[in-house]
Amino acid sequence: MVSPKEVINELLVDVFNQILSIEADVLKKRGVKISMTEVHVLEAIRNTKVPTMGNVAQKLRVTLGTLTTSINVLVRKNFVFRYRDEADRRKVYLKLNESANDVLKVHDEFHDEMVTSLFKDLELEKDEVLMKSLENISQYFKQRY
Repeated sequence: MVSPKEVINELLVDVFNQILSIEADVLKKRGVKISMTEVHVLEAIRNTKVPTMGNVAQKLRVTLGTLTTSINVLVRKNFVFRYRDEADRRKVYLKLNESANDVLKVHDEFHDEMVTSLFKDLELEKDEVLMKSLENISQYFKQRY
């Protein structure tokens, strides 16, 4: 007999992998020509209050070196502009170019369609236990990791 722990692990991994795969396919079909990792870096820049290299690396939970590698590619592809603080030259800020905003619009539309579809097809708003469980799982991961 399969334990609840094994079932939950399999479901979480399966859902996560399916979303990433579907997301990559949909964005590619809609003309996005960068990787999902690069899209998520753009999203982190947009969603960071003060988008310095350090703050964005922290948001993504990656090292500064890992982020630097991604940013170098995004700068070369003309999605991100990097500049230094005039008062403190150690601080490097990131700014999205218009092409990055176009990619994020497509990305946001995908997420909106996905969630809207889930609500429509599964009637999630009626399942308060599921909603509370998902909130608890989210809180757990935020606190633990």
